[in-house]
Amino acid sequence: MEGVIAHELTHIKNRDTLTQAVAGTIAGAITYLGQILSFGLLYGPVSRDDRRGGNPFGVLFLIFLAPISASLIQLAISRTREFAADLGSAQITGNAIAFASALEKLEVVSHQIPMNGNPTMTPLLIVNPLTPKGLQALFLTHPPTEERIRRLKELAQQQMPVAV
Repeated sequence: MEGVIAHELTHIKNRDTLTQAVAGTIAGAITYLGQILSFGLLYGPVSRDDRRGGNPFGVLFLIFLAPISASLIQLAISRTREFAADLGSAQITGNAIAFASALEKLEVVSHQIPMNGNPTMTPLLIVNPLTPKGLQALFLTHPPTEERIRRLKELAQQQMPVAV
């Protein structure tokens, strides 16, 4: 419990909510700008040779790729903030193994009792109850629990005093 509380306190200390709000605002602005520009390109002024609209590849980029890219960047920031909060938890408690153990227990429980709720609520959870594979993993707000545990165990190995 101590490690989980320290993890959340690290989010507060690092102002991660502010960071995520700014990243979300920028992603939303890029998406909105893409929509505005795509309408301008599709229904814009007629050119000299009576062609309407702009470059179809530019429209494709503005409609699909820019918003998806902005969202992927926002989610990547979220995952890096989770790793930083894990590190902060280990530093505050001085016990990376205890937090890794807590994550392991939370992961086991999340698979034993599946979440049947709205997947949009997963950013509020400490472990991801959904386990997408491949490209779907790019859209996770939290890094894979196994990776978090591995990093915490590596940190614990580095923190162990060397026998003289």
